[in-house]
Amino acid sequence: MKDHTGTFPAKSDIEDAAKRIRNHVHYTPVLTSQNLDSIFGCHLYFKCENFQKAGAFKSRGAVNKVFSLSNDEIKNGVCTHSSGNHAAALARAAMLRGIDAHIVMPENSSTVKIEAVKHYGGKITFCKPTLDARELTLRQVKNRTKAFEVHPYNDFDIISGQGTAAMELFQETGAPDIIMAPVGGGGLLSGTALATHYFSPGTKIIGAEPARADDAFRSFKAKTFYPSENPDTIADGLRTSLGNLTFPIILQHVDDIVTTSEEAIIKAMKLIWERMKIIVEPSSAVPLAAILENKPDCRNKNVAIILSGGNVDLTSLPW
Repeated sequence: MKDHTGTFPAKSDIEDAAKRIRNHVHYTPVLTSQNLDSIFGCHLYFKCENFQKAGAFKSRGAVNKVFSLSNDEIKNGVCTHSSGNHAAALARAAMLRGIDAHIVMPENSSTVKIEAVKHYGGKITFCKPTLDARELTLRQVKNRTKAFEVHPYNDFDIISGQGTAAMELFQETGAPDIIMAPVGGGGLLSGTALATHYFSPGTKIIGAEPARADDAFRSFKAKTFYPSENPDTIADGLRTSLGNLTFPIILQHVDDIVTTSEEAIIKAMKLIWERMKIIVEPSSAVPLAAILENKPDCRNKNVAIILSGGNVDLTSLPW
C-alpha cells in the first residue's frame, strides 16, 4: 500500500479504483422520473447505489481498499467498527479476497444489518452503542487478531472508490448543472466532489444533511471542524463526524452544504418509493428532501442525485 499521507486522491486514483472494482461491484443504473421532474420543475438523474452489491455505495470503497492491500498487510484479515453499510460491504470485500473480517457493531444495530454482515462471513463483536465503546472494542479486537483496520470513510482508497459512482454518472449523463450527495462522515461527498472536479468541472457540488445532524453544515460554514454530537435523525447513515481527510476535500471542492428537516426526509423517501417504485433508505432521500424545501433552487436545471443505499429495516419504517 502506498503512503498517501496528506494528499487527496488524484484523477488517476479514481480511474484505477474503477478498474480494480469493476468485476466485484455493479455498474448501477441512472434512473429518471418524468413524474418527479414535473413535481420539482427540474430534470433529475438518480444514480442508484441502492442497487449496489451489499445494498449501498460503500461496496465501492470497501472493495477498492481490500484489493489495494498487499497479501502481507491482510494476512490476518481486516477489521472495522460500523453499525451499518460499511460493515456489510467490508465483510463482503474480505470474503471476495478470502480473508477474515472482524466487525465491531453496537448492540442496538438493526437486525437487517447484523444479518447482512453474518451473511458475508463477518465475525461480529458487539459493544455498547457509544463511540468510545466502539473504538475501545475495535482496539481490543485489533490487538487480539492483528487485523488491518479499514476506516469507514476517512481513508484515501475508500474515498477513491466512492468517487467512481459520480464518475460513472458523468459518463452516462454528461455534465449536469448540479450533483448532490448526502453527507455523514464525508466519504461519499468527498469522493463525489473530487470526481466532479476531475470529470465534470462545470458541475456544482452540493452536500445534503439532516438538520438534526448538521455538523458537516456547521463545519463547512465556519471552516472549522465541529464533531457530530447527539445526532437525532432517521437518516442513520449520516450520524457520523467528518474526518481529517474528508473535511479538507469538502472545504476545497464542495460548493455548498444544505440541511433538511426530518419531515422532508420522510416525504422524499415516500416519493421515491411511490413514484419510482424503488426502495431507498432514509439517508438516500436527504438530497431530494433538500430540493423539496427549495435548498438549493433547482428549477429548470439538470440535477444528479446519488441514491446512497437501500438497506431498510422493513419492520420499522419511518411512516
